[in-house]
Amino acid sequence: MGIGVLFFLGLGVIFAISLLYLLIVALVPGIKVHAVPLTKNKDIKGMKPDLPHTGHKTDVSFAVKNTKIRGWLFLPKNIVEPVACIVMAHGFGGTRDMGLESYAIRFHKAGFAVLVFDYRHFGESEGSPRQLLWIPFQLEDWSAAVEYVRNLKGIDPKRIALWGTSLSGGHVIVKAARDRGIACVAAQCPGVDGHASAEHIFKNQGIVKSLHLILHGQRDMARSWLRLSPHTIPIAGKKGDIACLTTPGAYEGFGKLAPDNFINEVCARIVLRADKYRPVAEAQHVQCPVLLQICDHDEITPQSAAEQTVEQLGSYVDVRHYPIGHFDIYEGKNFEISLSDQLAFFRRHLDKL
Repeated sequence: MGIGVLFFLGLGVIFAISLLYLLIVALVPGIKVHAVPLTKNKDIKGMKPDLPHTGHKTDVSFAVKNTKIRGWLFLPKNIVEPVACIVMAHGFGGTRDMGLESYAIRFHKAGFAVLVFDYRHFGESEGSPRQLLWIPFQLEDWSAAVEYVRNLKGIDPKRIALWGTSLSGGHVIVKAARDRGIACVAAQCPGVDGHASAEHIFKNQGIVKSLHLILHGQRDMARSWLRLSPHTIPIAGKKGDIACLTTPGAYEGFGKLAPDNFINEVCARIVLRADKYRPVAEAQHVQCPVLLQICDHDEITPQSAAEQTVEQLGSYVDVRHYPIGHFDIYEGKNFEISLSDQLAFFRRHLDKL
């Protein structure tokens, strides 16, 4: 038997073993994760809307590949000439009702139009399976949201800004790198390097829990290939839980922000792909002003990755540091300080165009 034949036989054996393994992972019952209910703490200062609904907040929708995305549109009163618009969406597993209205109302009071939307598969938007966090899909949603507001009456298509936080802080950098029509970007505690974040999170989880996460990711991915129901894991959990985020403050942070109907789970396949997502690699292509808000004690997005992004953005970046953790920026004086910086940034770069 020749060497070539042995080589291909070996490949066949490896393929058969891999296929058998995936079938076992996908189909064997009993591989599941216990749900992690969030302890809701609504005593969070700064995140409650401070402006009554006046009728200028409208429920809107637009479609991506025949799947409806739902959002809120805030328009200033008595528009005489086209206004600037800020497009917003949440981070990892987040929905628009997790505090984003508080930001939108303040931007609206400053005279800007604002669109806040839920990604497909999350919140009030359509999409099956539910709770599917797939980064290419979310980037498509950002593009669709931008195109939607560009074509609205009363919106200046040359003054479209993006606002993102955590994972979406990376999304807005990628979108700006690919769309030269974006006027400016605010990225709050941005997730800009999935590989660095994964290393940080896996170090916190430990090797055993990390391997469990990978197993659950493989199960969900294999089930998707077989067109079976998704396999989900919690988004946020406590130390020792099987969950995407168990770093200090994650469970408590989600508990403060999440509404009563929040679903604390996500399709596990994201575990296998999140580390491949590196907005920092595209930052060099951005050619608009970027407000990069770095939490110096961030437990999820390493500061080193943010600093590398600063270097890549060069003269386009406006860097602000805050001596706080990842979830501290959403409440109290930290919310007010960071929001004040955002308002000043948007006024500076949107009013002059």
